[in-house]
Amino acid sequence: MPPGSNLGLGCGNPTALRALRRREMILDLGSGAGVDCFLAARMVGPKGHVIGVDMTPEMIGRARESARSGRYSNVEFRLGEIEHLPVADGSVDVVISNCVINLAPEKGPVYREAFRVLRPGGRLAVSDMVATRRISARDRADPTLWSTCSSGALEAHEVRRILRRAGFQDVHVDLRGPKGAPEPVPGRASPSVVPADIRAVKPGR
Repeated sequence: MPPGSNLGLGCGNPTALRALRRREMILDLGSGAGVDCFLAARMVGPKGHVIGVDMTPEMIGRARESARSGRYSNVEFRLGEIEHLPVADGSVDVVISNCVINLAPEKGPVYREAFRVLRPGGRLAVSDMVATRRISARDRADPTLWSTCSSGALEAHEVRRILRRAGFQDVHVDLRGPKGAPEPVPGRASPSVVPADIRAVKPGR
């Protein structure tokens, strides 16, 4: 991987959740410095293509420089929000994301956008944090807990419901083990969250 592309902020490996095939088009939601895009680029090969979308100009600039230095001709990075993807309808084979969607205030628009850009039969492969109990309104309002990928997490049944409402089928939310907030607020109980593998399919084909 290009130096500096892995910031160590993920909670899994979404590129391992679905078999990425040669020549496929992959979209990474919240691509950051680009590590998952570069992993996917090697899997889809030179005739495949990978798009990373991030809302932070600094991360886009960093990822583009890594793509240039690593000579990744099949990767591009676009500035945008994951609730409003700068990607055409029905143009993507696989949507991936790594520990980002929990940070979105509303998850429904994110998954509806993922559904929109996927081709019929397209796959969703997301690593994210999922809550193992209801998170209180007080914790939901705590910006520190949000920033540690804790209080923005939904429970598994909520994630499944949102995905199905977006139109996805074959929905799976598989919890992978205990993990609390990385930096608990002193004197406060942290929401219980665990990393999870989230998979779904857009009907068709």
